[in-house]
Amino acid sequence: MSEGVAPGWRDARRVLLVRPDNLGDVLMTTPALAAVRESLPEARLSLLAAPSAAALRPHLPLLDEIIGAELPWVKAGAAALDAAGADRGAPERALLQRLLEQGFDAAILFTVSTQSALPAALLCRLAGIPLVLAHARERAYGLLSDAVPETDVVGDGMRHEVRRQLDLVGRVGLRTRDERLRFTLRAEDRAAATALLRAAGVAPGRPYVLLHPGASAASRRYPAAGYGEAAALLQRQGAEAVVCAGAGEGHLLDEAAGAGAPRVLAPLRELGTLAGLVAGAQALVANNSGPVHLAAALGTPVVDLYALTNPQHTPWRVPARVLNHDVPCRNCLQSVCGQGHHDCLRRVEPRQIADATLDLLREAA
Repeated sequence: MSEGVAPGWRDARRVLLVRPDNLGDVLMTTPALAAVRESLPEARLSLLAAPSAAALRPHLPLLDEIIGAELPWVKAGAAALDAAGADRGAPERALLQRLLEQGFDAAILFTVSTQSALPAALLCRLAGIPLVLAHARERAYGLLSDAVPETDVVGDGMRHEVRRQLDLVGRVGLRTRDERLRFTLRAEDRAAATALLRAAGVAPGRPYVLLHPGASAASRRYPAAGYGEAAALLQRQGAEAVVCAGAGEGHLLDEAAGAGAPRVLAPLRELGTLAGLVAGAQALVANNSGPVHLAAALGTPVVDLYALTNPQHTPWRVPARVLNHDVPCRNCLQSVCGQGHHDCLRRVEPRQIADATLDLLREAA
């Protein structure tokens, strides 16, 4: 499918794809990654991402490898490098050496509109990569061979993150016939999910709603107790309600259980198990975080408790209800509510969550 691909790019055989953000960001980039794979079927594709992205490797067969690295121009990466106490610059030099050894001939840098691509572009320059594509607000000069002017401004009506990345690769003729998110579910993922549900008292084959109160940023977390109340309301309406969360989020499960959640699973340790639970659910109720985008990839309807920190990450091409309370401080881009009230989420009532979920289930039926 190399017809229409820009000169130079159609000959790329080792392509570096840079997306060092959270799980949800990588999932929202999968349609663009698929466009690269379909347009350059003979190329080897390597994703440079946060170390946690290694969990995606069995689920994204369109990639040949995932290179996990902490990068100092990413908030989490900078914190991890400082905490590790390594010689300043040593991890970056080791990464550069690895890129040099692999001999990439093209790179695509995926960013949100508030990020600069130039640190990654400099890394690519030092690695000798001749073709580098990215959005750029600054003058990139010799750092980018293909600089796409940055036009996105955070605000209502801006491009969805998925569309932004599809438009980026489309500038050099890389396109896909299927713009849905990608995630491959394995038989063992379904089996692990079924075992967890059975242990929690959910009869095999019984329909259920899955609730997930976790999120990496505090500003995007609806109170876990509210999830517990919503789960109890759903259960009373005849919808089996199951609450889950990831490793390290056990306190959220305790809060949900304390507020009345009827069925709470043990903290999940495998991404595949979460995917199996999401795929088997009638609907997912979650914050604006990775599980929502996982549901979109698996085709599971979503009730998204969407904090108004930024507008471009709503559920992509899946039946959804997006819940929040409008506030004058919307689009703040903050990881912690700067106002202290968190009204964009806290003023959503558990009853609204239950009603939206039941409405979504009726629509699906």
